[in-house]
Order: sequence, then C-alpha cells, then structure tokens
Amino acid sequence: MKLTFTAFAAATLMATAPAMADLVVPNLSYRTGAYGANGTQYADGFNDYFTLLNERDGGIGGEKIKVPECETAYNTEKGVECYEATKDTGALVYNPLSTGITYQLIPKVAVDKKVLYTPGYGRTSAKNGKVFEWVFNAPANYWDGASVAIKYLLDQNGGDLNGKKIALVYHNSAYGKEPVRTLQDLAEKHGFTLSELPVDAPGQEQKSQWLQIRREQPDYVIMWGWGVMNQVAIQEAANIRFPMENFIGIWWSGSEVDVVPVGAKANGYKALTFHGVGQDYPVYDDLQEYVIEPGKASQGGEHVGSVLYSRGMYAALVISEAIRKAQEIAGVSAISPEQLREGFEQLDITPERLEELGLPDFGPEIKLSCDNHGGSGMARMQQWDAEGGKWSLISEFTEPDQEILAPLIAEDSDAYAKEAGITPRDC
Repeated sequence: MKLTFTAFAAATLMATAPAMADLVVPNLSYRTGAYGANGTQYADGFNDYFTLLNERDGGIGGEKIKVPECETAYNTEKGVECYEATKDTGALVYNPLSTGITYQLIPKVAVDKKVLYTPGYGRTSAKNGKVFEWVFNAPANYWDGASVAIKYLLDQNGGDLNGKKIALVYHNSAYGKEPVRTLQDLAEKHGFTLSELPVDAPGQEQKSQWLQIRREQPDYVIMWGWGVMNQVAIQEAANIRFPMENFIGIWWSGSEVDVVPVGAKANGYKALTFHGVGQDYPVYDDLQEYVIEPGKASQGGEHVGSVLYSRGMYAALVISEAIRKAQEIAGVSAISPEQLREGFEQLDITPERLEELGLPDFGPEIKLSCDNHGGSGMARMQQWDAEGGKWSLISEFTEPDQEILAPLIAEDSDAYAKEAGITPRDC
C-alpha cells in the first residue's frame, strides 16, 4: 500500500520524535528541487543551532528542542502538507522559508493557534500585529529591503537619484512581486525611473531581460531572485559588462551559491543582508566544540559559516530567544504556542544580549510588541570579493523610509483584515 505524502510525513515524524515533545520546532526544509542548494544550507544552520543548545545547555530552560524535518521541495502544496502532518506533534512555531507556503499558512495558523516566523520573507504587511496576531517577520521585510537599497543608492549619489534609471529584475512569483509597489512609490518620491523585468521560475532563461537592460542602460539593477536565477542573472550581467558594483540583490540573492559559479566576473556584486557574515563570532567556536567535532552537525557541517547557513542559525536563535521570553513570562518551561506568541510580542534582543549569545553586532536590535511584529527593519549592504572568496560588510545598519512604508503596511493589512473578516486587535 502506497502512503500519501501527508501520511508518509506523519509516519516518519512519529518514528523520529515523541508525539507531544515539550519544545517542538519543525523544520519545513527543501533539500531537493530547483532551490535545494539554497534550502539545504539554511536548514543545516537552523538544525545546528538547536543542536548546540541541546548539547551545550541541555536545551532551553531545561527542555530539549525537537526539530523534526519535513521536505517541501519549495512546493507550496507540499509545504502545506508538511504543516498539516506536523501541527499535532506539539509544534510551537513554523519557519517555512517560502513566501508561497507562508501565504497559504497565514490563515491556517490563525485558526490552529501556531506561531509563524518568516524572517526576511513572506507577507510584508504581517508586520502589523493588530491584524496578523500569529505571524512575525522581524528583523526586516521585503519593503524594508527595497527602501534600504534606495537609501544606499541615495548615499552613493549625494542624496539625489533624480533622473536616474533603475531596473528591477524579479522572480515572477508572490516573492518577487513583493517590492514592486514600494519601489514604484520610492521612484515617485526620489525622481528615478523604474523598469520592471519579471523572470519566470526557475530563472535559467534571461536573455531577453538582459538584452533590454543592455538597450536601456539603467544606472543600477536591483534583483529579487532565488536559486539558479541569481547566478544566471549575475552571469548575464557580466556578459553585457554591466558594472557589478551597480548591481544589488535582495538578501535572498546574496549567498555563495549565487556568486561562486560565476567566478571572477562576479567580483564587486552587492547584496543586502540583515545579519553578519563569516565565522568570526564566538558562537562558531561553540558550534565547533559541541556540534561539529562530535559529529552531530546537520549534513556533516559542510556549509558552516556560509551566508544561508548563518541565516538559518539566526532564525533559530530568534525563535529560541522568544521561547526563553515565553518561559519567563509563563513561569513554566514546557510552553504552549499561545505562550510563545506572548514571548515573541515581548521579545527584546538587545546588542548586549547578542554579544552574550556569541554574535556581537551580528544583527540589529529586535524589539517587538503587540502591534509591531517586524522590528526596526534595518539592513546593511555586503559586497562579494571574488579573489578572497568572501562577503564583506560595506555599510552600517540602515533604517528604512517609514514615511513610505508605514502607509503601505496599513493599507495592505487593512485590506487583508476586511477580506478575511478580521477585527484588528486593540493594542
């Protein structure tokens, strides 16, 4: 008898973890498919940080963390099946690493009362906690990223982008379309011309888009890509000799996977990030001692220290800090999803706390509340050094333009509330 995907996933999970473990944080990963190279590194970092807490600290508040993994292949339907297969195992929080899956899970978690944590992706207006009670997207969202990119370009041009031409090359999906409205409003405010160039998934064919770029000669290109689309775009940019220092990717277009295949021609390419780069942080020494050397690293530790590994680790850190806060508020160690939501809403990861965790200046302060589920939205710029084979940070954390973003968040979240029949909370 052939099991359905859902039945198979449930059976696998039941065989590998207690049905009602105290702290269950499912890893909706994708190690296969067009985006497997990216998803694998993130999933490894996510797993390894929780392994570190279990091995070094005995868990969180005396409770071990269980991280059952379910393969989504970056497929929305499979992602929803993984959620359904795991939600009754004591799961506290989901981090699906997919905007498509996130959109489908937002109404589900509201009914099931599960936390959905989507750092740097998902539905941007979920920052409004009055409407999206169960969704958190700190430290930054897509509209923050678009604004910080334009702020960076303003700094590079003496505060004036009037008359400049900027092309947006984007993944033709819910993810890729997220920044369009924001960039349109920013173009109107700052006087630059915006051209929009969608790329169909998975993104291996981009000749026409880059011929248009060569023809129109924009001053800058901003990219919202994922997976193979990124390396193809960077290669196409090199082919038409577009200046790499004028090519900026969102944080999902700024990993080693995106630039290494292009070789020396990728030198100078830039990308946004909301966290630090490299392994020059004390936490990596702990990972080496407690996870890697004892042979407990996910997939053998092949990707430790890469951009996406660090991002998965950072997501696990934020979740673990929310768990700690929830335990503190509730006065119990075996918390519920409702208590975890309270922990997220009172989360305050200060610079001092990041240093205590072995990641000084790794990310911006994350201070959340009932109405603010997205934090400050600060991001910074990194640049690829092909000769050194590494990313380097080239700007400080920068605040986005809330004059543009706040009305957009309010408009989009209010529209969702009306569509879904939600009465916004009084915070």
